Amino acid sequence: MFEIRDLNVHFGGIHALKGVSLYVEDGEIVTLIGANGAGKSTTLRTASGLKKPTSGQVLVDGKNITGMSTTERVKLGLSHVPEGRQVFPQMTVLENLELGGYLRRDRGELAKDLDEVCQRFPVLATRRKQLAGTLSGGEQQMLAMGRAMMARPRILLMDEPSMGLAPLLVAEIFEIITHINQSGTTILLVEQNAHKALQVAHRAYLMETGRIVMTGLADELSRTEDIKKVYLGG
Repeated sequence: MFEIRDLNVHFGGIHALKGVSLYVEDGEIVTLIGANGAGKSTTLRTASGLKKPTSGQVLVDGKNITGMSTTERVKLGLSHVPEGRQVFPQMTVLENLELGGYLRRDRGELAKDLDEVCQRFPVLATRRKQLAGTLSGGEQQMLAMGRAMMARPRILLMDEPSMGLAPLLVAEIFEIITHINQSGTTILLVEQNAHKALQVAHRAYLMETGRIVMTGLADELSRTEDIKKVYLGG
């Protein structure tokens, strides 16, 4: 359903991604784990069109979308929940959510999806008129996820959803990710919390210094000695 083929990305003289290839099947959660600076976020930013690759391809349903704009990718069903939430702080919760569906013309269905997002994230329903910048970190993460869901994505790219959150909120966020997937959304998840990511994912890729160095079923990788020692605390 979603594929990256031999992706190379440069930042000036820095070769950030070095021949990265991965795929996500329809209905899967696939996680990309690795240390800070490994290239995980750059992979997602390139996939969603925020960064142009030096070479390589991004494909949806076998169609090469590498030259498409971010807007065209959203129309194809690709949504990105960015690292650091990046909500619009001076807009209300409701305005942020409505912005997530700005490309849609099916207003009746849009209203239904807004109700579903508010049911999935009850805290957003109670704070519809509150400025997004006044929400807590966990609430902003839920808003960023809800905003992405308003585009009715087929493929959701999620970048570090648990970053900076308290353990109880981390557990809640990963439970929501599982529910989103079970409702029919395919997910590519970048996450530094390898333990939680491998618990919810079907398959996983390990990234080091811009390269994919290991791949397999998430459960199998979580039992690999190297993964346990370096990323799971022993």
